[in-house]
Amino acid sequence: MEFSIFWVLGSIRRRKKREWIGGEAKKFTKELLASRDKEVDDLNNEHQPAGLIEVNGLELYTEVWGPEDGELLFLLHGFPEFSFGWKKQAQMLADQGYRVAVPNLRGYYNSSKPEKINGYTLEEIAKDLIALVHFFHREQAIMIGHDWGGIAGWFLASSYPDYVKKLIILNVPHPAVFARVAPFYPPQWLRSSYILFFQLPILPEILLKQNHYRLLKKMMKTTARPGTFPPEILDAYQKAWEKEGALTGMLNWYRAIRRQPFFTVPAPDPAVPVRMIWGRNDAALSLKLAKESMKSCGNGELVLIDEATHWLHHEYPDIVNYWLVRFIEKE
Repeated sequence: MEFSIFWVLGSIRRRKKREWIGGEAKKFTKELLASRDKEVDDLNNEHQPAGLIEVNGLELYTEVWGPEDGELLFLLHGFPEFSFGWKKQAQMLADQGYRVAVPNLRGYYNSSKPEKINGYTLEEIAKDLIALVHFFHREQAIMIGHDWGGIAGWFLASSYPDYVKKLIILNVPHPAVFARVAPFYPPQWLRSSYILFFQLPILPEILLKQNHYRLLKKMMKTTARPGTFPPEILDAYQKAWEKEGALTGMLNWYRAIRRQPFFTVPAPDPAVPVRMIWGRNDAALSLKLAKESMKSCGNGELVLIDEATHWLHHEYPDIVNYWLVRFIEKE
């Protein structure tokens, strides 16, 4: 998730026609979803315990759900979340028979946190995901990503398409599209100014940690629909941010942008079906970026959710889950 540097500093002093399927989606997921109010410190007491998995010279603390013989599916979180952010999708997909892996990506929560910024390039992150596919003794997986997890999915489907059976993206553009469009699209300038702020050493960490991570909590609350992130949920996130080295690791994903040429990331291989679900009210990313990303796909569709924000999988899990299953099983 992104927010403006000015917001930070101020606080310190389907390419197809849109469809509305709310009623159908709610009926579909009513029997599949766990209660919205379940304990925040336990995603679900029936899933396999999380553990460290060795990949690409480091360890990823990974939640694993569903039957061992199920088709492999990854849920990839973004900033400033961790595996907990997929709590409204993981069990539902496991109930559908999928082997669901929800890794905490490098730099986050209990996963390894490389010290050097070069350790957070998309190439290194792709190697993590490829190794994770191999860990489960598979040749490919369905990739579902939000925010930075979506960027990792875009890169994998573009650079290593043999490992991606299908790609589903939530509210993040293809990295090359962002690099090409954002600098020449004024409505995106202010929204993207946070990137410059995050390039600074030390200062972002100092400011974001103040008052029990008040800024990060406020960012999540003010950019989401009211009630999306109640105090107990934000407390769960704070526990993840407080892990030693976690905040710097999270920010290093942004700092590594200058170490890699986003312009050169190719378009997704046409053999990989790409589906994007986009909340129209994203405070950080323009809808133009979503539409331009779909133009780069040989096999892509975009679905828009009118009232949703960047945090659509939290706000409208019934609708998002409906489209996830539809894309995976029926298209």
